[in-house]
Amino acid sequence: MDAFRLLTRSTKLKPASSATDSRLPSTGKAANPQLFRTAETDKLESAKNGKKRKRGAAVQQDEEDIPDLDFFSSNKRPAASVTETAAATEDDEKVSDEDAASDDDDSMDEVERRTILNSHKIKVTDMRDLEEIQVQPTSTKDSAKDSKKKKKKKSKKEEAPTLSKKEQKRARRLFPEPLLNFKELRSKYKISSRLAENVAEQGFTVPTEVQLGTLPLLLGESSEPDLLVVAPTGSGKTLSFLIPVINKIVRHHHSNPGEHGILSLVVAPTRELASQIVNEGRKLVAGTGVKITLMRKGMRVGDNGDANVLDENSEGSSGSEDEDAESKPAKERASIPVTKSDILVTTPLMLVNALSANRTTTMATLPLVRSLVMDEADVLLDPLFREQTLDIWKACSHPDLRVGLWSATMGSNIEDLTKSTIRERLEDLGQKPSEPHALLRLVVGLKDSAIPNIDHKLVYAATEQGKLMGLRQLLRPAAASASDIRLRPPFLIFTQTIPRAVALHSELKYDIPAEAGGSSRIAVLHSDLSDGQRSDIMRDFRKGEIWILVTTDLLARGVDFRGINGVVNYDIPNSAAVYVHRVGRTGRAGREGGIAVTYYTKEDIPYVKSIANIIDVSEKLRGGEEGDKSIQKWLLDALPNLSKNSKKDMKRHGVKARQAPRLTDKEDDGKGARGMRISTKSGFERRMENNKRGAIEASRNRKAAAAASGNVSDTGSWGGLDD
Repeated sequence: MDAFRLLTRSTKLKPASSATDSRLPSTGKAANPQLFRTAETDKLESAKNGKKRKRGAAVQQDEEDIPDLDFFSSNKRPAASVTETAAATEDDEKVSDEDAASDDDDSMDEVERRTILNSHKIKVTDMRDLEEIQVQPTSTKDSAKDSKKKKKKKSKKEEAPTLSKKEQKRARRLFPEPLLNFKELRSKYKISSRLAENVAEQGFTVPTEVQLGTLPLLLGESSEPDLLVVAPTGSGKTLSFLIPVINKIVRHHHSNPGEHGILSLVVAPTRELASQIVNEGRKLVAGTGVKITLMRKGMRVGDNGDANVLDENSEGSSGSEDEDAESKPAKERASIPVTKSDILVTTPLMLVNALSANRTTTMATLPLVRSLVMDEADVLLDPLFREQTLDIWKACSHPDLRVGLWSATMGSNIEDLTKSTIRERLEDLGQKPSEPHALLRLVVGLKDSAIPNIDHKLVYAATEQGKLMGLRQLLRPAAASASDIRLRPPFLIFTQTIPRAVALHSELKYDIPAEAGGSSRIAVLHSDLSDGQRSDIMRDFRKGEIWILVTTDLLARGVDFRGINGVVNYDIPNSAAVYVHRVGRTGRAGREGGIAVTYYTKEDIPYVKSIANIIDVSEKLRGGEEGDKSIQKWLLDALPNLSKNSKKDMKRHGVKARQAPRLTDKEDDGKGARGMRISTKSGFERRMENNKRGAIEASRNRKAAAAASGNVSDTGSWGGLDD
């Protein structure tokens, strides 16, 4: 019992087995895939399924029988649980066959669709011009009549009054039919039976908001649209774009059995995210005849004609073989067999290098690609990757290419760039698609906001030493009893630069007792490590052998760690979007109990307001009393606003005081470098170390000078005076 806590907060003292301890994300017991849901929606959805009471009882039984799972391992459920749920669903279907058949035949009316989509905070918008939206598709019988009336319609449009902003928004709003459960993928949308079995084997039953809204759009009978999706982190975006892509390829194989090659392309900003997408895809393509491959160095992807076909054996090749292939001369590399795969997952630079290999002016094309998916699209179209991503986009020369842009944050500049790129690409091809397709945007929740099911803590630490002391308190929960932050491993620690990540790791690696594993429980991950080292660290962290991982923004996007209890922003993020993605590593799939701790110092005060605004919006979405919020109104009013130029500079370089050049040994004597150093040593200790280091260096210099003058023998003893 902590006496200080007992005396100061006796009225608010909680027992040891509090609710927060049992709601850790690593336990998995409080998992709810849907972030936004109301009782009225549950009644409406159960009524549409024709299983009001039985369906609810089955759901309650499933929630009570959920076992304790290790979320560092794969998310497959035990075979017994899968078979039991399958048998239960078959019994339910036998009981209500007539009701289910009538419900499948009858589609929802607009009021029901609107109610469900609004309750789940799903907003679908048509991004095309209003003139294109108002043109309705007609049958061949009426085409002659419509062609005669074109001139009249054009004149009417010119004379029509301009719509207000609210009227334009209403005209652009769409209310497609939502996906109520994964059984409808097979019954209503007729996806591959083997693909439907693979989805069921993964234990997916209730779709998340992004799956509820996007899967009907991509699997429906109407023409597949180009889609921009903005959904919270950990909401199941990977499954949302993999299922339609795989089903589209299965249909293509049935209709065109002789045509094989890269039919779909998935682009991700980091190797870790690309590897994760491939691992999830392999679970879904099992037994379907579809091949998914991770792009590696040395692969031949495309030259001309059918050269964008990948070798079947290259999928299982090791990284050393790929590096050897890349280092071979051009003649030997040309003899390497090209790869055979249906879905290629890659990073931008690696694919651009493969397409431009052995070429001086132009890049190779990918004429068979019909689906281009950009995961974390706002980063891929950021100036850092924009040129490479646009080159890949334009290299896909099929006129019926469909594009999907997925991210948790997406600015209006990305939307404008997407519209212009689609238009320019079709003009460059000089071909028209076989079917006109729309450009839609789907937003789940509030755009560019953090998930509401985690706790945010914004902590003022004053100095770098204060941040390090606060972080050490998190490593020792008993010492942190005076504070309300209790963060249990495993968790991630984000820093601004690679040198700071390495320095912080060296400071913390001995803080865990040897009895608990010692320095092996803490690791650092950054882009300067080799691919093999990064893979080993990721594997050990997922297995639970590493408890605390210090990293940069390399792991801020897309990477799914289902057992993460929290995130620590040791250095504040470069932008509000980076904060959303960093804290999204916890609270995955709707799990509650995750904690996001952000430390800031005196130098960070000008940059904190954007992060405080995001925390404030997230807490408003979560609800609760005003006194429970960590961001109070007086704090928002007191924090200064940041200019546009300062935001751009912050986004590119971070806080100036913590940039890598300030931490070099040459500037070690500067006040700024001393203030930004990650260490708890006092100034006196550092002066003593510097004096000792200087004395040793001076002694070496004297010996070297004496040896050069010939007064010192080889043995180091004095040789006497010369005659």
